[in-house]
Amino acid sequence: MSEAGGGRGFGYSVPQRAPWSLVAATAALCLVSATSVWTAGASPMSREEKQKLGNQVLEMFDHAYGNYMEHAYPADELMPLTCRGRVRGQEPSRGDVDDALGKFSLTLIDSLDTLVVLNKTKEFEDAVRKVLRDVNLDNDVVVSVFETNIRVLGGLLGGHSLAIMLKEKGEYMQWYNDELLQMAKQLGYKLLPAFNTTSGLPYPRINLKFGIRKPEARTGTETDTCTACAGTLILEFAALSRFTGATIFEEYARKALDFLWEKRQRSSNLVGVTINIHTGDWVRKDSGVGAGIDSYYEYLLKAYVLLGDDSFLERFNTHYDAIMRYISQPPLLLDVHIHKPMLNARTWMDALLAFFPGLQVLKGDIRPAIETHEMLYQVIKKHNFLPEAFTTDFRVHWAQHPLRPEFAESTYFLYKATGDPYYLEVGKTLIENLNKYARVPCGFAAMKDVRTGSHEDRMDSFFLAEMFKYLYLLFADKEDVIFDIEDYIFTTEAHLLPLWLSTTNQRISKKNTTSEYTELDDSNFDWTCPNTQILFPNDPLYAQSIREPLKNVVDKSCPRGIIRVEESFRSGAKPPLRARDFMATNPEHLEILKKMGVSLIHLKDGRVQLVQHAIQAASSIDAEDGLRFMQEMIELSSQQQKEQQLPPRAVQIVSHPFFGRVVLTAGPAQFGLDLSKHKETRGFVASSKPYNGCSELTNPEAVMGKIALIQRGQCMFAEKARNIQNAGAIGGIVIDDNEGSSSDTAPLFQMAGDGKDTDDITIPMLFLFSKEGSIILDAIREYEEVEVLLSDKAKDRDPEMENEEQPSSENDSQNQSAEQIASGSQEVDLVGQESPEESSLNSHPESLSPADTDNAASISPSGQNSNPTENHETTSLDGECTDLDNQLQEQSETEEDSNPNVSWGKKVQPIDSILADWNEDIEAFEMMEKDEL
Repeated sequence: MSEAGGGRGFGYSVPQRAPWSLVAATAALCLVSATSVWTAGASPMSREEKQKLGNQVLEMFDHAYGNYMEHAYPADELMPLTCRGRVRGQEPSRGDVDDALGKFSLTLIDSLDTLVVLNKTKEFEDAVRKVLRDVNLDNDVVVSVFETNIRVLGGLLGGHSLAIMLKEKGEYMQWYNDELLQMAKQLGYKLLPAFNTTSGLPYPRINLKFGIRKPEARTGTETDTCTACAGTLILEFAALSRFTGATIFEEYARKALDFLWEKRQRSSNLVGVTINIHTGDWVRKDSGVGAGIDSYYEYLLKAYVLLGDDSFLERFNTHYDAIMRYISQPPLLLDVHIHKPMLNARTWMDALLAFFPGLQVLKGDIRPAIETHEMLYQVIKKHNFLPEAFTTDFRVHWAQHPLRPEFAESTYFLYKATGDPYYLEVGKTLIENLNKYARVPCGFAAMKDVRTGSHEDRMDSFFLAEMFKYLYLLFADKEDVIFDIEDYIFTTEAHLLPLWLSTTNQRISKKNTTSEYTELDDSNFDWTCPNTQILFPNDPLYAQSIREPLKNVVDKSCPRGIIRVEESFRSGAKPPLRARDFMATNPEHLEILKKMGVSLIHLKDGRVQLVQHAIQAASSIDAEDGLRFMQEMIELSSQQQKEQQLPPRAVQIVSHPFFGRVVLTAGPAQFGLDLSKHKETRGFVASSKPYNGCSELTNPEAVMGKIALIQRGQCMFAEKARNIQNAGAIGGIVIDDNEGSSSDTAPLFQMAGDGKDTDDITIPMLFLFSKEGSIILDAIREYEEVEVLLSDKAKDRDPEMENEEQPSSENDSQNQSAEQIASGSQEVDLVGQESPEESSLNSHPESLSPADTDNAASISPSGQNSNPTENHETTSLDGECTDLDNQLQEQSETEEDSNPNVSWGKKVQPIDSILADWNEDIEAFEMMEKDEL
């Protein structure tokens, strides 16, 4: 989770650093000139409408923040579906995502400066008092250094920055005496032991109480970290040094940045995703602007803006030139190999790169920012939200969406740079989608799958820290904010640091090491301020002319020109061998493989293993052909393994007072009515007796014409289905008997038949894990009549119940497996390979995609691919596209927290008290929808 953007100016620079006041004035002039231009392609939005949308943002924030404080505080985050707090150790582990949680009231700290931006100064003062009274930073818990820095340390510093601003104004915070700063300093010292490495790169995790490498610390054995993890420290650590006068923090952050710069690949000037913190060797050698690297680039440019060190700008410009030379393939941004930057490392993009248009605005390079932003907006219009990953032809790759703010951030900065009201309409769409698809009675729930509309019991702290801040500022006029936002710069978590820090406590020696080993292209410095007279030369339709060719790029879904075609192919030579055409028994194919550096190994069990050594290829072009062939084979093998997987289904509670707002992820059955081919099933639910459904039901009158609830266990699923069908049920929901199981932490469950003919089962059957099932059972206990909708994807809320008419959303049911191609040697094991990929992008950059460098796929012993792959999607050299069948593969892992004994209890609310609190929310929501939200 790394976001870009700068509250101060848009990438201003001067050859030699000017005094702060001169630079500030330069930035202000730059900003004024940028915001004075808007294109004629969109009609101006009236101040009344902007105020109306700004008020809606305020109401949405109140809904999210208020429910966190009521149902979750002092827990780190709110679980909006179950209306309780997420406490580390009391919920099933979600892996690296939980490394952000440290039992330090994360959401409250992350939201501090948002309260001030939204003019909620009284609430801010109350929140600061709560932080000082309740938050403990000495917990025995292992946390991410990266996440703790940007969210907690950044939140404390942002809160301190605005607290002293309010105190100077003389109305609020008169009692404040730098208490947040003292907490930040305490936390800073707790993070310093992570830097105890020979390289100066920090360990990725640290124990808040015991530090690193002690037996009780349970951490300190890691060898790798992501580039963003080590390179996204300088703003917070330098601000802490400048605020307190303790130079050690800035020194450590600078040393880490210096080491990353020294280890860049010298010929391409790119950095990899993962690096060994002891040796400095690149572990993952793919490079992009998304997960794992993103905020490293952002902090180089912003460190120059905040600290005034020219070396940071020179480094950024060098990297930026490489990005635009190799990674940028407008409007796409595709990962490449750092040693072979002309070779794509992926055929998909992750959602975190949505911050990059905002960073390009800060840089002053507006045209590619407009192009990439428009491409992302078209994806959002297709899927309602930006999927965690999507392919080069804009199909869903990873279907989750944890309410990330990066796209809203870039929208805000593009509007500030262009003044184009088009971006106000984009922001309006974001507000509508959040209210329509993510809003639930206890807050806003992350999307489990953008295709089905199912929810995840998750509301990350960055949603309050960033999303509402950027959306409010998008529609706010200068007088709507109680302080001058131009006096601050945004961190990657959108926390505010004052620019006057650039001249405060300057005790760090600034040795410019950049020029020692690189020649800079001076043309890069031409792009450091968006001079609108050049960007919009007497043409108010400039931005629209850039966007227009991209309007249908997603619908066409087969963009040409995004793959670099080899010279031999352009010259008319025979196209390279494709994985879908390969036959292990074809001598010609074997000869081609040899030329590409790929060899076959026949295993004893009849499998065939492919191994590539690029150095054994006949030429560099053949080596690239071989690398692409291996990549295609991995995708093909993974696709074959998923052929029998059915996509998830949805159980949607449509009766009062839910009205379809709660959508539960359900596992499908390999028998019974196929909901993807038939109309959804709607009905009231009733528990079967016996509850396990393993014998003839004793309460057939209760389930007649209803959807029967059955517990898993004691007999086959098909037997349960037959028993409830014979009793007259119109559908069935099997609830897991494993208490605490959840779709958040367990892979998608698919109910199999009993090995017999199941054609006699004609009703739909779905499976819910215990956590999701308990939501329905709790509703039944409070409201006897609970109506649900069984479908392949969530439907719009009941128009009769809510007096609304909303078009059904079009959701793509496409998915494509991830691949990880490493430069050098690769292996493909051709039967039964497990795919190590993650099913979602976590906020922690290290866990965004698989780090494996050896990959495998499968071929049957006969030598022919077991699937003719007519429906397999590959990136074709000739621009050809084919469709995938609807597929989804979910992977997640569950692990026990090493210290489950916690002092905080769960705040479990009975459903009657929850529903009593919903009435006001429902009325407000209905009013908003009448206003065509």
